[in-house]
Amino acid sequence: MLFEILSFLFLSRDARHHNSIVGIFVRCIKQKMPDNPNLSMSMYRQNEVFMKNFAISLAILGILVACGPSEETIALQERAKKMFGSLPKEMPGSQNDTPDRIALGKKLYFEKRLSANNSQSCNSCHNLEGAAGVDNLPTSLGAFGNPGERNSPTTLNAGFHLAQFWDGRAVDLKAQAKGRILNPGEMAMPSEAEVLKRLGEDAEYPGLFEKAFGANSISYDNLAEAIAAFERTLVTPARFDDFVQGDHKALNKNEQDGLKTFMEKGCTSCHAGNLFGGNSYRKLGTVRPYETEDLGRFQVTKKEDDKYVFKVPSLRNVSLTQPYFHDGKVATLSQAVKLMASHQLGQDLTDEETTKIVAFLGSLNDKTRN
Repeated sequence: MLFEILSFLFLSRDARHHNSIVGIFVRCIKQKMPDNPNLSMSMYRQNEVFMKNFAISLAILGILVACGPSEETIALQERAKKMFGSLPKEMPGSQNDTPDRIALGKKLYFEKRLSANNSQSCNSCHNLEGAAGVDNLPTSLGAFGNPGERNSPTTLNAGFHLAQFWDGRAVDLKAQAKGRILNPGEMAMPSEAEVLKRLGEDAEYPGLFEKAFGANSISYDNLAEAIAAFERTLVTPARFDDFVQGDHKALNKNEQDGLKTFMEKGCTSCHAGNLFGGNSYRKLGTVRPYETEDLGRFQVTKKEDDKYVFKVPSLRNVSLTQPYFHDGKVATLSQAVKLMASHQLGQDLTDEETTKIVAFLGSLNDKTRN
């Protein structure tokens, strides 16, 4: 009888069954108890209470088992873990970063004196205060108010990417920092020498550079290295990472459905790896042309095959980094998902499929920024 009850508890996923099984178990025990006139009523009641508590414990155990992940969820977790993995805790190169370099880099990241008219810092376009490393503008404005040519990518997780900028012209975070400060359309500083002059005249920076790099170490190279060290701390684990690491409740039913749709529709042909992108270049408009005058990576390589080729953006924090695409012309994530499916895969997603994918993409957000 005990084996039958246990089997019923473990196999049943209906809570009503667990409520009724307690009474059945107690009645069965009563029937098995000997009709002994020497058995006092108090002993009988003690046995009855014990068996009832035991039955309740079994019922609770059965309910806990029934609340576990379904076979479908477990299979999805395993598939996603193999296909994407989870975000590493540290970026490449961070093993050489010291607290002093990171602190200096953070100060420089927010330093407006690195722009020609003291109006703009790295954070102006890559906002970390209340935003996800972007300014949420179609294209960012330079120090003198002129709009740029491309949408500003997020600095969150940027150090994991194969290169920086939409066209990959900067090989790493350090090169990216150097280029932006001197770009006439961005921070517009006239020269490295002018940058170093401003820092050298400051009351704090000479001492901060010395702590981070040693004596007489104010240099443009060290400035960029410090900013890169700070940006290497911008790692944003998400609920998706918890999911592939075993937490079946990290993604709800809609998000799990969206993950399945994302994989089944072929989105992973571009948005692969633990960044869901950021690790390859693709032509925009592979199947159906996308209207743009921007030649993309061709401007860097001058290779004909690189016309309209751009770095595939990471989808981490994507629901927080609107508007979308290199030109910033796509206002909503739903619209971006539909357009990508059309231009890159030749597929016309339904509204239901799009909604599911968008729900899943929300699980890639930094857990502190949702």
